[in-house]
Amino acid sequence: MFFRRFWPFVALLGLLGACTPEANPPQSASAANAASGKPSPLPREIEREVGAIYASPPMQAQVDRIGQRLVSQSGLGGTYRFYVLDQPAANAHAIASGYVFVTRGLLAILDDDAELAAAMGHELGHVTLRHAAQRERARKGIIDAAVQATLTSGSLSVGRSVARSGMVDLRRYSRDQELEADKVGLGYLVRAGYRGDAMVGLIEKLRRQAALEDQLMGQSAEPGDQPNALSTHPAPDERLAALRQLPLASQAGNADRPGYLALIDGMSVDDAPEEGFVRGQSFLHPTLRLGFTAPRDFRLFNDRDGVIGVGSDRSLMYFSCSADKVTGRLDDWMRSQLKPTPIDIQATEIGGNEAAIGAKARGSDTGLGQFRYVLVRHGNGICYFNLMSDGPDRDRRIDVLVNAARSYRNLSPSEAASLRPYRLHVVPRGNSSAADFAQRLPYLDFKLARLLALNGVDNAADFARRREVKFVGP
Repeated sequence: MFFRRFWPFVALLGLLGACTPEANPPQSASAANAASGKPSPLPREIEREVGAIYASPPMQAQVDRIGQRLVSQSGLGGTYRFYVLDQPAANAHAIASGYVFVTRGLLAILDDDAELAAAMGHELGHVTLRHAAQRERARKGIIDAAVQATLTSGSLSVGRSVARSGMVDLRRYSRDQELEADKVGLGYLVRAGYRGDAMVGLIEKLRRQAALEDQLMGQSAEPGDQPNALSTHPAPDERLAALRQLPLASQAGNADRPGYLALIDGMSVDDAPEEGFVRGQSFLHPTLRLGFTAPRDFRLFNDRDGVIGVGSDRSLMYFSCSADKVTGRLDDWMRSQLKPTPIDIQATEIGGNEAAIGAKARGSDTGLGQFRYVLVRHGNGICYFNLMSDGPDRDRRIDVLVNAARSYRNLSPSEAASLRPYRLHVVPRGNSSAADFAQRLPYLDFKLARLLALNGVDNAADFARRREVKFVGP
């Protein structure tokens, strides 16, 4: 059951991820479709796998236009399709039959058409070099082995050990593939007439974004951006050094920064409204009309399947809802449906709604953490929290997490209607400083770091040299 599998998977997420292509090169071509310049609807089975595309026909058309230019100028056989996914995280990947995706989160940190072409060229490199299926099979095997080890042993430490062992084996293989995709993608980029240093610009922007995400998670970058033992990608410095040795990296070409910035001006940088919004330590869902607040040291991440919260001590919380009809008392449902059956099950009320709380039995492994399951009635279905703490202060921390789950509440119609996604705005900098713009950002922390990463600069002095800048607001 989902409750039983999710926690070990979340605990291992930090070991696995980033650019994840999957697929062999497409086998058939369709000249009419490739020449149309207009992306076709995303097949439903692929949308279920990767998520919805962003509802901006001009943006979708431009991304497909650039992608088709890369394909045609390099003489690649087969049919390729390029889409913007409606996701705020910066990412790009390719899947079967030549589908290449960039997220609007990636578009937000790029500066021109050439950097966008670089991202798609890199993914095309993975597909044409046949990296995809090989890496995904290996990666899936590591995840499955680690999750199974955790479930069998009842210990997160055992699962992490299995994941570490597998990732060390995969490390060099994956790094070599990334460097190869950079080199091949650079060739596609230049042959399509774009400036060669855009691949360098792309990697520099991804480096800044990764550093920001480390700050948000309370981690510090390693000296020199060197990869650690678990890294499946070469460090940015390693990729940049390899690219700068290639003559094509200094090739002049097109970029169209003004046109690109005009295209992304007004783009959402938030989750889709039907997935809810993270606002500091709070999660608010305008469609389901519900919300809760995590502990002060937690950072929330909204995913298609639910909300993940990570504490400063790596305590975890997961929240999601199910529309499946749940009849009878929730405490009885918890006893009959959750396996292994929780202990100390209590019927209670949260936010005026029926609720139930139960604990996972502690095993003989002294490293096993504290787990709690919290169910809350939502209409005919339920919303639920899975809570875990396995640090030295786990007994106290689990009580803190349960209290956070008790903050669950129903939003009023007016409060739900007032919730809107944050958007990216491109404006003249004028005489305003980086500090002036940072103060206007609608975030609680790391305002200047967020602003600099968004604008692809390392410091306030570089920001001051920009005539037009990007910032986030309502």
